[in-house]
Amino acid sequence: MSGTINILFYPKKRESDTDGKVTVYCRVTVNSRRAEFSLRRSVDEQRWDSHSGRLRGTGIEVSKFNRFLDTVKNRCFEIYDTLLREHQDISTSIIKNIYLGKEGKEWMVLEIFQDHNDEMESLIGKGFTKGTLQRYNAAKKHVSDYVKHTYHRNDIPVKKVDHKFITGLEHFLKSKKNCDHNTAVKYIVNFKKIIRIAYANQWINRDPFFHWKATWKTKEKQFLTQAELDTLRSKESFLPRLDLVRDIFVFCCYTGLAYSDVKQLKQGDIIIGVNGERWIKMARKKTGSISSIPLLPVAESIIEKYNEHPYVLDGKGVLPVLTNQKSNSYLKEIADVCGIRKNLTTHLARHTFATTVTLSNGVSIASVSKMLGHRSLKTTQIYAKVLDTKIADEMDLLKERLKEKESQKPENKTPSKT
Repeated sequence: MSGTINILFYPKKRESDTDGKVTVYCRVTVNSRRAEFSLRRSVDEQRWDSHSGRLRGTGIEVSKFNRFLDTVKNRCFEIYDTLLREHQDISTSIIKNIYLGKEGKEWMVLEIFQDHNDEMESLIGKGFTKGTLQRYNAAKKHVSDYVKHTYHRNDIPVKKVDHKFITGLEHFLKSKKNCDHNTAVKYIVNFKKIIRIAYANQWINRDPFFHWKATWKTKEKQFLTQAELDTLRSKESFLPRLDLVRDIFVFCCYTGLAYSDVKQLKQGDIIIGVNGERWIKMARKKTGSISSIPLLPVAESIIEKYNEHPYVLDGKGVLPVLTNQKSNSYLKEIADVCGIRKNLTTHLARHTFATTVTLSNGVSIASVSKMLGHRSLKTTQIYAKVLDTKIADEMDLLKERLKEKESQKPENKTPSKT
């Protein structure tokens, strides 16, 4: 496709730029589509003329640099004219790659995926978490296995990805990897990001996800009933390792904290709240949103129980939390001991807080949302399902009211015959 071409030079400061120096970039625009690349040259930012896109001044170094910019611009125009003359496809990415000596490069799916994951790894703690990286690494492994299984290759050109590839991947995840529907969709959404990177860089000229839409199946969130929670709390025949995990789990049931948040909970996160009582106020690791949670007596007693633990005395945290993997493994043992036939996980405690501990005891959904650190009430509604016991209680009240109304109706007397 032909069209008009425009070349623009501009400075952009990078972390590696020092002493007032900035790196100069070239932006190629064709039919409103852009591609940018670094010229790997640095200049004094104060001497850059943004109107002309050149250095100001008349010195030898200034003239030499401006001639270099002219050379770059002329080379880009030359590439454009050659493609036009030879009736080749024209795009900003093609012009950029030819200029950089990358013409003819065939971009591969797993190569792009790995570049993305490497970049994400370098940004852990700066916008990304280890958990997010683990999900993308798992997604890449699944795509790699799918390519080997279906195409008998170690990688595949990204331009070969089409709607059939995507639906085939979904089927592979469900049939060969035993992923449930929502898990399979999550992995495909991860893969979709990689394809969007290729599309944004114009390594492909169409979006194969255009006709694919993520659909989610609503799953009932499991939680402990009050009776199950009471059984868990009152059980005394635990081994020390199970006792610790039980206490952390119960603490989460009465605070709503996720595993990653209770793991990083510090003394500084416990403040005196508006009511003069102790509160937990901290940013959630997953979203960065603030959770504000008044400490209930059960949670306070657990904190006090571990005040003298070496982990706590060393200032590492408020509670000596084990790894998530160990915690979930021990919780299965705890469930067996307590006769609880549910898949106890660290996150089930958060569900229990939202339902059994708060909503079923009359706490408003808005308050629960604030304590859970949710940005949207919609998210809280997913966690906070109405308990069967609450439905039963309300229906019992309704029955009583209806019964009372029936009893107040005047009796119908049969008229006597004369």
